[in-house]
Amino acid sequence: MHNAKFIRYAAFSACVAFATFQAGQVLADSADDKFFDAALCKPPYTMTSAMKIYDVVEALAKPDTSSLGAAIYKLPNQIGRDGFKSTEIFFASNAVGVLIEGERADDLAAKYGLKPETSDLSGTSTRGYSLEFPADLQPEPGIAGPGKVSIVARQGDALPGKTLPACEFVQQF
Repeated sequence: MHNAKFIRYAAFSACVAFATFQAGQVLADSADDKFFDAALCKPPYTMTSAMKIYDVVEALAKPDTSSLGAAIYKLPNQIGRDGFKSTEIFFASNAVGVLIEGERADDLAAKYGLKPETSDLSGTSTRGYSLEFPADLQPEPGIAGPGKVSIVARQGDALPGKTLPACEFVQQF
Protein backbone atom coordinates (compact mmCIF):
# COMPACT_ATOMS: atom_id res chain seq x y z
CA MET A 1 0.00 0.00 0.00
CA HIS A 2 2.82 2.37 0.87
CA ASN A 3 4.50 1.61 -2.49
CA ALA A 4 1.25 2.37 -4.35
CA LYS A 5 1.01 5.79 -2.66
CA PHE A 6 4.64 6.50 -3.46
CA ILE A 7 4.17 5.49 -7.12
CA ARG A 8 1.04 7.68 -7.44
CA TYR A 9 2.88 10.59 -5.77
CA ALA A 10 5.92 10.15 -8.05
CA ALA A 11 3.72 9.91 -11.15
CA PHE A 12 1.74 12.98 -10.10
CA SER A 13 4.95 14.93 -9.40
CA ALA A 14 6.36 13.94 -12.79
CA CYS A 15 3.16 15.11 -14.51
CA VAL A 16 3.22 18.43 -12.65
CA ALA A 17 6.89 18.97 -13.52
CA PHE A 18 6.23 18.13 -17.19
CA ALA A 19 3.18 20.43 -17.33
CA THR A 20 5.15 23.25 -15.68
CA PHE A 21 8.00 22.83 -18.17
CA GLN A 22 5.54 22.87 -21.07
CA ALA A 23 3.77 25.98 -19.73
CA GLY A 24 7.11 27.71 -19.24
CA GLN A 25 8.09 26.90 -22.82
CA VAL A 26 4.78 28.25 -24.14
CA LEU A 27 5.29 31.48 -22.15
CA ALA A 28 8.86 31.76 -23.43
CA ASP A 29 7.72 31.22 -27.03
CA SER A 30 4.99 33.80 -26.50
CA ALA A 31 7.52 36.29 -25.09
CA ASP A 32 9.84 35.69 -28.08
CA ASP A 33 7.00 36.49 -30.41
CA LYS A 34 5.78 39.54 -28.49
CA PHE A 35 9.20 41.13 -28.01
CA PHE A 36 10.57 40.53 -31.49
CA ASP A 37 7.23 41.45 -33.10
CA ALA A 38 7.24 44.75 -31.19
CA ALA A 39 10.82 45.48 -32.32
CA LEU A 40 9.79 44.78 -35.92
CA CYS A 41 6.70 47.04 -35.69
CA LYS A 42 4.16 44.23 -35.68
CA PRO A 43 1.86 46.04 -35.06
CA PRO A 44 3.23 49.49 -35.95
CA TYR A 45 4.19 51.57 -32.91
CA THR A 46 1.40 53.25 -30.99
CA MET A 47 1.16 54.13 -27.32
CA THR A 48 -1.31 51.23 -26.96
CA SER A 49 1.01 48.66 -28.56
CA ALA A 50 3.98 49.96 -26.54
CA MET A 51 2.01 49.74 -23.28
CA LYS A 52 0.96 46.15 -24.02
CA ILE A 53 4.54 45.00 -24.48
CA TYR A 54 5.65 47.13 -21.51
CA ASP A 55 3.12 45.34 -19.28
CA VAL A 56 4.47 41.94 -20.37
CA VAL A 57 8.12 42.81 -19.74
CA GLU A 58 7.37 44.66 -16.49
CA ALA A 59 5.93 41.41 -15.11
CA LEU A 60 9.20 39.60 -15.95
CA ALA A 61 11.95 41.99 -14.84
CA LYS A 62 12.87 45.34 -13.35
CA PRO A 63 14.49 47.98 -15.57
CA ASP A 64 17.99 49.36 -15.64
CA THR A 65 17.50 53.06 -16.35
CA SER A 66 21.16 54.08 -16.11
CA SER A 67 21.94 54.57 -19.80
CA LEU A 68 20.70 56.47 -22.83
CA GLY A 69 17.57 57.79 -21.11
CA ALA A 70 16.04 54.38 -21.77
CA ALA A 71 14.80 51.49 -19.68
CA ILE A 72 16.54 48.18 -20.37
CA TYR A 73 14.93 45.03 -18.97
CA LYS A 74 17.11 41.95 -18.47
CA LEU A 75 15.04 38.84 -19.15
CA PRO A 76 15.44 35.64 -17.16
CA ASN A 77 15.78 33.58 -20.35
CA GLN A 78 17.33 34.14 -23.76
CA ILE A 79 14.94 34.86 -26.61
CA GLY A 80 15.61 34.76 -30.33
CA ARG A 81 14.35 34.98 -33.87
CA ASP A 82 15.93 34.60 -37.31
CA GLY A 83 19.33 33.83 -35.77
CA PHE A 84 19.33 36.95 -33.55
CA LYS A 85 19.52 36.37 -29.78
CA SER A 86 18.77 38.62 -26.84
CA THR A 87 18.19 38.76 -23.12
CA GLU A 88 17.31 42.47 -23.03
CA ILE A 89 14.25 44.54 -23.95
CA PHE A 90 14.67 48.27 -24.66
CA PHE A 91 12.13 51.04 -24.05
CA ALA A 92 12.60 54.73 -24.77
CA SER A 93 10.02 57.50 -24.94
CA ASN A 94 9.38 56.76 -28.60
CA ALA A 95 10.72 53.26 -29.25
CA VAL A 96 10.50 49.64 -28.20
CA GLY A 97 13.08 47.06 -29.19
CA VAL A 98 15.43 44.26 -28.21
CA LEU A 99 19.17 44.49 -27.65
CA ILE A 100 20.62 41.62 -29.63
CA GLU A 101 24.01 40.11 -29.01
CA GLY A 102 26.83 41.33 -31.24
CA GLU A 103 27.25 44.19 -33.65
CA ARG A 104 24.78 42.97 -36.25
CA ALA A 105 23.20 46.08 -37.79
CA ASP A 106 24.31 44.98 -41.27
CA ASP A 107 22.74 41.54 -40.77
CA LEU A 108 19.48 43.07 -39.52
CA ALA A 109 19.41 45.45 -42.49
CA ALA A 110 19.87 42.58 -44.94
CA LYS A 111 17.24 40.39 -43.25
CA TYR A 112 14.53 43.05 -42.92
CA GLY A 113 15.22 45.27 -45.96
CA LEU A 114 16.44 48.33 -44.01
CA LYS A 115 18.28 51.18 -45.72
CA PRO A 116 21.29 53.15 -44.39
CA GLU A 117 20.35 56.16 -42.29
CA THR A 118 21.56 59.53 -43.48
CA SER A 119 22.22 60.78 -39.93
CA ASP A 120 24.10 59.22 -37.03
CA LEU A 121 21.77 60.84 -34.46
CA SER A 122 24.39 63.31 -33.25
CA GLY A 123 27.01 60.62 -32.80
CA THR A 124 24.93 58.09 -30.89
CA SER A 125 25.18 55.38 -33.53
CA THR A 126 28.17 54.23 -35.53
CA ARG A 127 26.01 52.21 -37.92
CA GLY A 128 22.30 52.71 -38.45
CA TYR A 129 19.59 51.51 -40.79
CA SER A 130 15.87 52.21 -41.02
CA LEU A 131 12.74 51.53 -43.00
CA GLU A 132 9.88 54.01 -42.75
CA PHE A 133 6.44 52.46 -43.03
CA PRO A 134 4.24 53.43 -45.98
CA ALA A 135 1.53 56.05 -45.37
CA ASP A 136 -1.26 53.47 -45.00
CA LEU A 137 0.54 51.87 -42.03
CA GLN A 138 1.34 55.14 -40.25
CA PRO A 139 -0.74 56.03 -37.18
CA GLU A 140 -3.30 58.80 -37.29
CA PRO A 141 -2.07 62.08 -35.78
CA GLY A 142 -3.05 62.15 -32.13
CA ILE A 143 -1.76 63.32 -28.79
CA ALA A 144 1.84 62.86 -29.92
CA GLY A 145 1.14 64.91 -33.02
CA PRO A 146 2.13 63.95 -36.54
CA GLY A 147 5.00 61.57 -36.95
CA LYS A 148 6.41 58.55 -38.71
CA VAL A 149 6.90 54.94 -37.62
CA SER A 150 10.03 53.13 -38.77
CA ILE A 151 11.90 49.92 -38.07
CA VAL A 152 15.47 50.80 -37.11
CA ALA A 153 18.68 48.87 -36.45
CA ARG A 154 21.50 50.72 -34.70
CA GLN A 155 24.80 49.91 -33.09
CA GLY A 156 27.24 52.26 -31.41
CA ASP A 157 29.69 52.97 -28.64
CA ALA A 158 26.94 53.54 -26.06
CA LEU A 159 26.00 49.85 -26.16
CA PRO A 160 29.21 47.98 -27.00
CA GLY A 161 28.71 44.49 -28.35
CA LYS A 162 24.95 45.04 -28.82
CA THR A 163 22.66 46.08 -31.67
CA LEU A 164 19.24 47.62 -31.25
CA PRO A 165 16.48 46.64 -33.63
CA ALA A 166 13.46 48.72 -32.65
CA CYS A 167 10.14 50.10 -33.72
CA GLU A 168 10.43 53.86 -33.46
CA PHE A 169 7.98 56.76 -33.67
CA VAL A 170 9.56 60.09 -34.63
CA GLN A 171 7.49 63.25 -34.32
CA GLN A 172 7.44 65.69 -37.19
CA PHE A 173 7.45 69.34 -36.27
